[in-house]
Amino acid sequence: MSTFSRRGFLKTAALLAAATAVPSVMARGRGKDARALKLKDRKIPVIDTYDVIVAGGGPAGCAAAAAAAAEGSRVLLIEASGALGGLGTSGMVPAWCPFTDGEKIIYRGLAEKVFRQAKKGVPHEPDDKYDWVTINPEYLIGVYDRLVTGAGADILFFARVAAVEMASDDTVDAIIVADKSGLTAYRPRVIVDATGDGDICAWAGARYLKGDADGVLQKSTLCFSVANVNTQAYLTGPELHTGHNPDSASAQAARTGRYPLLDTHCCHNLVGPGVVQFNANHIEIKDTTDPAQLSEAMLSGRRTAEQHLEMLREFRPDAFRDAFVVKTAVIPGIRDSRRIIGDYLFTGDDWRARKSFDDEIGRNCYFIDIHKTDVPHVHYNRGESHGIPYRCLTPAGLRNVISAGRCISADDEAYGSLRVMPTCLVTGEAAGVAARIASLSATPDSHAVDVSELRTRLRERGQYFL
Repeated sequence: MSTFSRRGFLKTAALLAAATAVPSVMARGRGKDARALKLKDRKIPVIDTYDVIVAGGGPAGCAAAAAAAAEGSRVLLIEASGALGGLGTSGMVPAWCPFTDGEKIIYRGLAEKVFRQAKKGVPHEPDDKYDWVTINPEYLIGVYDRLVTGAGADILFFARVAAVEMASDDTVDAIIVADKSGLTAYRPRVIVDATGDGDICAWAGARYLKGDADGVLQKSTLCFSVANVNTQAYLTGPELHTGHNPDSASAQAARTGRYPLLDTHCCHNLVGPGVVQFNANHIEIKDTTDPAQLSEAMLSGRRTAEQHLEMLREFRPDAFRDAFVVKTAVIPGIRDSRRIIGDYLFTGDDWRARKSFDDEIGRNCYFIDIHKTDVPHVHYNRGESHGIPYRCLTPAGLRNVISAGRCISADDEAYGSLRVMPTCLVTGEAAGVAARIASLSATPDSHAVDVSELRTRLRERGQYFL
């Protein structure tokens, strides 16, 4: 293990220094008026034994790490929490978005592999069901563990990328990781940014978009599960989803005005006997990369979960009279954050045109699902989908970084479709294979990856595209 001279790290680690030096900075924010401390010059250990490092262990990161490792790279997956899977596990999203276009499975390769393995954790779901299939979060954690380790990748839990060190304006020299041992610099040949928020790309200087033209972001949700539910009453009683039942419990509660934290958003799935998992209500976060706002969102989300159960006890006592909140998610369900501008910006017009691309690395058929007031959903017809171009994964101005997951290059409208877990798995696998190809070059460059080779390998791995 070598040591790392912290030339430019002082600048990029300023936010880390400020948080360490000033305990109250979290409450005041980290704007231009925040106090800062210049760290004393020191050296930190360097690890340079990995070809590819993937930051973020959600669906995109897991797929990227597994794909790159299976292709022959030495891979490290860095995850801030103690579990893989992101929103499907730690975030407790209760169901997969549809895996079919109404006629066939669209998300194949590793996405389909993960999906089919995850279905084993919900044996009450029909074998031939592929859309809105329930997720058992604990079972899915094991699926991702086996996927990544089985491919030969290493995993570092409880570690967070805190800063980047640039070799030049377009090349990341190292990522600085904070964990229980302190700070460590990792120097891979290629980095996959699967942080969800595009942290590495943004800190490395990549341009990005956030929210709509006015900077307004989609609303978030803290998912939760409720236990000791009367399963029979739940299954046979009135539907809780307001879109399917305009007179749902949530709709009735909204008319009373007695539940100020709630709205009428209420997706729900029976995870197991007596246990119902909810993706319900909204939390408005103006900036989903602000740690103070995220902290408040977690507090608000837990209060919302308790209030939602109170509402269900009033309006659906047959099913929820004796129920209790058994678990709230440990990460918020963020629907909107940074979108790193790549070599191509996928737009809502592209989505409506069902556009295909010469460099597409997968397909997507999910509807435009934007969680803002009075924004309508827009759906495809049966059998329709669009291509996802590789150029949406290559950050403009950065050579050795590839983005994957919900931080890929898209406008705010198309992002409402591309942000979900099946597409994250697809872009993650493509990023992992591309990272392997790029790492073999003397000077790794994600923009110079042979797209024909990439598409051939993805097709051989089972991915679907035109």
